[in-house]
Amino acid sequence: MRLIAENLGGERGGEAVFSGINFALCKGQALIVTGPNGAGKSTLLRIVAGLLPVAAGRLLVEGGGEDFPSVASACHYLGHQNAMKTALSVAENLRFWRDFSGADFLSAEEALAMVGL
Repeated sequence: MRLIAENLGGERGGEAVFSGINFALCKGQALIVTGPNGAGKSTLLRIVAGLLPVAAGRLLVEGGGEDFPSVASACHYLGHQNAMKTALSVAENLRFWRDFSGADFLSAEEALAMVGL
């Protein structure tokens, strides 16, 4: 299985952040992404994780088969901070991420009850 980017471009707020990115990663390989603030490192990672759309070029998983029909299903993004919002309650955070994912997870109340909260 390979993750392939061909002439990949990304944008934020309607402005191009990067363009012309090419790479191919096989299982077990890593890509080191470096650059100054604002160069598009986080945007690239978010595009690979499926959190942002591809602005130009294409991103694909070659050889993923039925297990990984899309790049987002084969990749995950773990940022440097957790995704919980301190202004929201635990139940509100659970509801937000359940709704965001579109998956058929337990309700916030059911999930909290399972762990005794």
